[in-house]
Amino acid sequence: MADIQGSYDDLFTAVPNALSALLDEGDAGASVAVFVDGEPVVDVWGGFADADRSIPWQRDTITSVWSVTKTMTALCALILADRGGLDLDAPVGHYWPGFARAGKEKVLVRHLLAHTAGLPDWDGPVEELYDWPSATARLEAQTPQWEPGSAAGYHSLTQGFLVGEVVRRITGRSLGEFFAEEVAGPLGADFHIGLPAEHDGRVALAIPPSSQDEDYAASAPSSKAPPTAATRIRVRDGNSVAWRRAEIPAANGFGNARSVGLVQSVMACGGAVRATRLLSRSGCDRAREEQFSGEDRLLGMPIRWGMGYGLFGNTYGWGGWGGSLVVIDPEIRMTVAYVTNQMREPADDNRGLEMVMAAYDGLQGLRT
Repeated sequence: MADIQGSYDDLFTAVPNALSALLDEGDAGASVAVFVDGEPVVDVWGGFADADRSIPWQRDTITSVWSVTKTMTALCALILADRGGLDLDAPVGHYWPGFARAGKEKVLVRHLLAHTAGLPDWDGPVEELYDWPSATARLEAQTPQWEPGSAAGYHSLTQGFLVGEVVRRITGRSLGEFFAEEVAGPLGADFHIGLPAEHDGRVALAIPPSSQDEDYAASAPSSKAPPTAATRIRVRDGNSVAWRRAEIPAANGFGNARSVGLVQSVMACGGAVRATRLLSRSGCDRAREEQFSGEDRLLGMPIRWGMGYGLFGNTYGWGGWGGSLVVIDPEIRMTVAYVTNQMREPADDNRGLEMVMAAYDGLQGLRT
């Protein structure tokens, strides 16, 4: 079996075993963390940080978690709302006057978080994603594809700019700065939205599926998803220095399972981890307020959207292109995070769910 590093409670042996099995099957590298009551009961990693399998995955290895970043952006908005600085029911134009045109006058802040604003497609050049003023100016000019609030369509890249610009207008700080100062800093979490050059040496670049190369592009997980005019994002884009330096708050967060699990444990534990409180219990509960239930126009599959998170029964969270995932269970105060550099085709990828089920196996023993 593949060698697994780190530590774990004996009751949660199924988690490192599951990770070892994935590495034996050919995955390059990954990390998994399980937090219960804000404390780590699993913090393990293994495999390699590069496609050549020459650089071992280390404790401090970080990688792109793609759309798991959306859970961090949502948390920032919820914190700001909990402090009274952001009204989730207010028109976006209240904070961002230039946005209120071209049919967007009735777009509410909660529509941005719930993918119901009607602005799902990034249709500009990839390079424009790296320039915040250009990206937000493009979104200012867009016309909604549907009546805001009436339908959902996954805002895979646009959501981060939309929410991030609202945060910037209120706080004077970029989303990445707000996250670093108000979330990652107080928690001591090694997660970054926009990565400084000093961290480049420990980044595990994304590795496309075995049958693909770096031109492999993101796509909807369902074959039922309609064709889109959106600009295609390739693995080579996500592996570029320009991507790392930019702030793309829907998609370019870098971290490991430990940092993802630690941050989102705030949501699992009623707003506080250890001695650090980021928001109230009622502020956390807002994440689970259902905003939409039905067929997502872009994903081509049924989904329930809460306030910035996908809702799944009693749990919530979200996954990223390539397989990374975070699941939050506030009823039992548990968070499970899986972060990998090894991409698989979305239709064939259940790795994150395997980790979640393995964690529940351990939790049963912990509660008995």
